[in-house]
Amino acid sequence: MALEPRDQRGRMYHVGLKKGDVGKVVFLPGDPARVEAIAKRLEGARLVAEHREYKSYSGYLGREKVLVTSTGIGGPSTAIAVEELARLGARTMVRVGTCGSISERAKVGELVIADSAVRLDGTTAQYVTPGYPAAASPELVLALKEAAERLKKKAVVGISASTDSFYVGQGRKGFGGYSPSVVGSLEDDLRAAKVLCFEMECSTLFTLGRIYGLKTAAVLAVVADRLSNEFRVGAGVDDSIDVAVGSLRLFKKFGV
Repeated sequence: MALEPRDQRGRMYHVGLKKGDVGKVVFLPGDPARVEAIAKRLEGARLVAEHREYKSYSGYLGREKVLVTSTGIGGPSTAIAVEELARLGARTMVRVGTCGSISERAKVGELVIADSAVRLDGTTAQYVTPGYPAAASPELVLALKEAAERLKKKAVVGISASTDSFYVGQGRKGFGGYSPSVVGSLEDDLRAAKVLCFEMECSTLFTLGRIYGLKTAAVLAVVADRLSNEFRVGAGVDDSIDVAVGSLRLFKKFGV
């Protein structure tokens, strides 16, 4: 079983889940602590697995069985979650995350609905040529957008930039002031190209989603503003959860 590792109970090795635990719809926060906050919006939610960075609750929204699983930080752990959840029957995956804005269009406490991502990660390069797009599913983007409008949450739709480094890879100075010239103009260049924010998982989710025929999208709470240098822990997170959960009620309208 080395090619598709499972534990002694037959559960997928990393996420710790088996068939029957997973419905077609999955919400994917990065932070395990955010899993419980999302699960509180579900009916009959229960903890079904907790292994490494992957914590999972299962519950229902109406008749729809929904799983909430944390991915941890970055592309490699997100790819593992997507791979194993898809094997167990998940077909629609919505990232419920956070981001740092580099645009005047997205302020701290507001939301970014990512319809695509700049592939500054290393994970997706091991799946497909660098020119392959990291694009969300339009129908899910529309559902998230309408949910935000109905709930009167400030949200902007656009492009994120997914990196494998929170510090130097996003143009911050490293320890001791380390700052290689290759990232010196990164933020300015992305802003000029109308990119809205930095985060670390969307490109992996969107790219693998397209390769495997999954429906994917992301709603991101803006917790940092690089233009004003503002940072606020948890800003907009409750709103992002409300919008993600609200979007599911619109899936049929948009053919999801």
